[in-house]
Amino acid sequence: MAKPKTDPNYKVIAENRRARFDYAIESDLEVGMMLMGSEVKSLRTGSANIAESYVTVEDGEMWIVNSYISLYAQAKTWGHIERRRRKLLASRKEIARLWQDVSRKGMTIVPLVVYFNHKGLVKMKIGLAKGKKNHDKRDTSAKRDWGRQKQRLLKQGSQ
Repeated sequence: MAKPKTDPNYKVIAENRRARFDYAIESDLEVGMMLMGSEVKSLRTGSANIAESYVTVEDGEMWIVNSYISLYAQAKTWGHIERRRRKLLASRKEIARLWQDVSRKGMTIVPLVVYFNHKGLVKMKIGLAKGKKNHDKRDTSAKRDWGRQKQRLLKQGSQ
C-alpha cells in the first residue's frame, strides 16, 4: 500500500495499529464501503476510528461493526448514526472464502486501514488474521527492539 508521490487523492483516514500487534495477519483484501453522504464528508475531515471494530459475515454479506465516524456538523437534518453497522463490498467469491476460513480455521477478519484511494473513493483494507498468544507478542516486541538497537549500532559504527 505504498503511496504514490504525486497522488493528491490518496489519504489515510483511520488505521488500526493495534491489529498487527494482537493478530498475525495471513492475507489482506481491499473492500469498498456503503456510506451515506454525510459519512463521506465527515471522513474527508479525517474523523474516524476503527480500533474497536470488527468484521462479520452474515447471510452472504460482509459488515463492519462498531466503527466510528463522527457526525458532520453541516448535515444536521439528514445526518448519520455514528456507530452503525456498515456494509462492506466485495465479490461473492471473496466473501465465501473469508467466511470459510473464519468458520473452519478459527480465524477472524480485522479492519486494518480506511483510506481514500487514487480515485477518491473510500476503501478499507481488511485482514484475515489469527490471534497471537502472549508469548508471540513478546517475541514480536523483542524482534522489533532488536531491530531498533541494530540500526542504532550500525548508525554509530558508520560515523
